[in-house]
Amino acid sequence: MKVFKEEQRFTQSWMIIILIIALIGPLCFGVYGIIQQLFLNQPFGDKPMSDGGLLFFTFVMLCFSILIFLFKLTTKIDEIGIHYQFFPIHFSLKTINWSELKAAKVRTYLPLSEFGGWGFRSGFFGNKGKGKALNVSGDIGIQLEFKNGQKLLIGTQKQTEAKSVLETYQNKIV
Repeated sequence: MKVFKEEQRFTQSWMIIILIIALIGPLCFGVYGIIQQLFLNQPFGDKPMSDGGLLFFTFVMLCFSILIFLFKLTTKIDEIGIHYQFFPIHFSLKTINWSELKAAKVRTYLPLSEFGGWGFRSGFFGNKGKGKALNVSGDIGIQLEFKNGQKLLIGTQKQTEAKSVLETYQNKIV
C-alpha cells in the first residue's frame, strides 16, 4: 500500500515582502501622525484620517497578513482515494473516492492564466472549463477529472512521488 502525503503553506519570499511593505505604510503614518499630534498639537496632512480609522485600517492589514500564513493545503493519496484540505476554508479532510474519478494525472499548468493565481481558485476570465484549483505555489498539480465532468486541480511540490502513487492506483479508476 503506497501513501502520498504533502503539506504546503504560503511562504514565498515575494509575498512576505509585499505584506511587509503593505504594513509599513500604515504603521509609519500612524506613528508619525501620533508624534506630530502629541508634540506639535496639529494633525498630519490636510484631511487626516481619524486615529480610530488608522488603527482599524492597520488592524485589518495585520489580520489579513496573519490569515495568509494560516492557510495550509494538505493532500493525501491512498487506497481509498484522494483526500485534501485547504485550511481554514475546509476544517476537515475532503475525500474523493477512486470510483468518482474518470482520470487523475500530474500535469504542468499556468496558475495565472488558467486559474487567476494561487489559492482556492476557479476558472479565470470565463475559463470555467478548467474547473477549480487548490494551489499554494508552483505550476505542477494533480489534475482530477470527475465522472460528472467537473475538474479539480490540487497543487503539489512533490511531482515524482505524486505520479508514482497515482500510477499505483490507476486500476481503481473505472
